[in-house]
Amino acid sequence: MQYISSLNLQYRPDQTRSLVIMGSTGSIGTSALKVIQGHPDKFHILGLAGARNVRLLAQQANHYRPDYLAVLDRELAGELQNSLAPGYTPHILAGSEGYVQMASLQTADMVLSAMVGAAGLLPTLEAVQHGKTILLANKESLVLAGHLIRTSCERSKAVILPVDSEHNALFQALQGHVTGELDSVIITASGGPFWDCKASGLENMKPEQALAHPNWSMGAKISIDSATMMNKGLELIEAHHLFGIPMDKIRVLVHPQSLVHALVQFCDGSILAHMGIPDMQMPIAHCLGYPHRLDPGLKPLDLAACAELGFYRPDHKSFPCLDLAVDAIRRGPSYPVVLNASNEICVESFLRGKIGFMDIPRLNSRALEEHSPVAVDSPAEILNLDYQTRQRVHELIL
Repeated sequence: MQYISSLNLQYRPDQTRSLVIMGSTGSIGTSALKVIQGHPDKFHILGLAGARNVRLLAQQANHYRPDYLAVLDRELAGELQNSLAPGYTPHILAGSEGYVQMASLQTADMVLSAMVGAAGLLPTLEAVQHGKTILLANKESLVLAGHLIRTSCERSKAVILPVDSEHNALFQALQGHVTGELDSVIITASGGPFWDCKASGLENMKPEQALAHPNWSMGAKISIDSATMMNKGLELIEAHHLFGIPMDKIRVLVHPQSLVHALVQFCDGSILAHMGIPDMQMPIAHCLGYPHRLDPGLKPLDLAACAELGFYRPDHKSFPCLDLAVDAIRRGPSYPVVLNASNEICVESFLRGKIGFMDIPRLNSRALEEHSPVAVDSPAEILNLDYQTRQRVHELIL
């Protein structure tokens, strides 16, 4: 059991941590700022990156007054500048180069990587190469380049703390145990709104139905991935890279209540489970405060009020994206790149009404079958394959 991060963090409980948030206007970013608002003396917001949501980014910036802001292009940078309070003149960065620059700011202690999709790869890798403590919510970075990130962490001594609720739960449950004690790990899946539906009943599901997650408040992309269970497939790959656990020792159980986030089974048959209410502020607070715990200000889980804790084996026929993810990681490092790129285009097309719900796994499967292994030993090679796959899936949809 080889963790992707060295855990020799030396932060003191009273130390103010300088933080950059990549994706501050998304669900993870806004949740992180809620946690920070409860502990204003413990954090200095050095930078905020907000993609295209200039209005919310300006509100955040005017409140926290970071030295650096970032948006996707120069036109948005001008709009942002005009929305800032008089006398507040931060450095405004733009484009992928600006995001990379922000992720490597010398005075940043921590970088929260909360961007959605493959766009988070370069900033995350840059933060790793500069030896930062990365609070990782962008699972796609590990899906695309887990092998590169592991190698870079070893060189730079960067620390990665997992923000995803399941991986954060595994991180906590695995600490203090050695490789020989581990039998397997179990990642739970809410199953989204369709967990008990059969494949035939999923064909005509509409975007508004797929977006209606019963437990979690998430962005549109992750909500659709939850409904197809592709999110869980990507998390299998993420757990493999993050903890160095073989794929045959990582399992998924559907747990509709979303109260048990992950379980670790040991060689003696015992199981440790991590439980908590389904609110991302909890794992975010754990990462922000690590190795000390922060109070996220949430109502704690009341076990006496839990009427039921159900666990079910996933229906692989209804949710084939799970098997596609396992197949991709076993075929070689270029296949997860193809799967992720195809899935991002499919989700976008489904949300726009261009394809049906079950077309998502069909097109993802075809993209994998058409692919022949190629080298993905550099970010340039990864991004080139990502681009080529997106173009091909667009062709298939048209």
